[in-house]
Amino acid sequence: MITMLGDVSTDELSRTARQANDRLTATRTPLLRRPWVVALALLTVIFIGYALPPYLTLDPAGARIQPMPPYVSYYPLLVTHIFLGSVALLAACLQVWPWLRRSHPDIHRWSGRVYVTAALTASVCVMIIAPMGQFGANQRVANTMLAVLWFITTLAGFRAIRQRRYADHRQWMLRSVALAFSIVANRVWMFIAFAVFVPEIYTGAAVDPADLNQAIGVTSSVSWVVNLLAVEWWLHRRRTSDGITGREVGQPSSSRITTRGNPPETALVSATLVKPASSKSLRVPT
Repeated sequence: MITMLGDVSTDELSRTARQANDRLTATRTPLLRRPWVVALALLTVIFIGYALPPYLTLDPAGARIQPMPPYVSYYPLLVTHIFLGSVALLAACLQVWPWLRRSHPDIHRWSGRVYVTAALTASVCVMIIAPMGQFGANQRVANTMLAVLWFITTLAGFRAIRQRRYADHRQWMLRSVALAFSIVANRVWMFIAFAVFVPEIYTGAAVDPADLNQAIGVTSSVSWVVNLLAVEWWLHRRRTSDGITGREVGQPSSSRITTRGNPPETALVSATLVKPASSKSLRVPT
């Protein structure tokens, strides 16, 4: 015998409760069960520790980019971009940590605001200085496109969360973070591009400036294109999987009851439990 509560069977409520309990168990997954979080944070700290120090003195002569383009605004904007970009990378590590997002939504929101502010400002700086680059048109176009896409994806993610479109927010912010970390991937691709186009760099021989420009241009493009393609592949894979299970991309597989904050996972359970009863709300079919 199945008891109906406002067109919702007790079987359905029991199934929802079991799914909610499974989701609560999943949120307690130890950090060691998600080693990529630790690896990403460690990689970020190492990269910032390598890239940031030359700019702490605010001396153009110590910059890694030499020769410095002959524009007065170039170095101040470059330093602003590097400082804010470092903040964005650190905040991004917190943003993509599932446990923190689910267990401490307030920290997630504040680190998200920090990320959005830093990313939007840093991307604008790149839009201004990218056309000033001295390593050829390929580099200038690639960096300009990166800056524009980083700005657009970050703004789209911010607008989505303001409109409570949680799945859209997560997708856009994953794209934004992928573009932010293109600067880290850039260093890896640079070694490969130098080995292909200008191996003389590693041997100490004379380097053809045209070949160097080609290598830097390719690196500037591949570093963010590959990152973005990887995220789009992952989202497509999740979209296909979620289509089979009937859930929205970017949302958990079941609704979750929680007492912390008001995360989107509670929407389905809340809608079910608070549905007003009608005159036929209680019936026992024979």
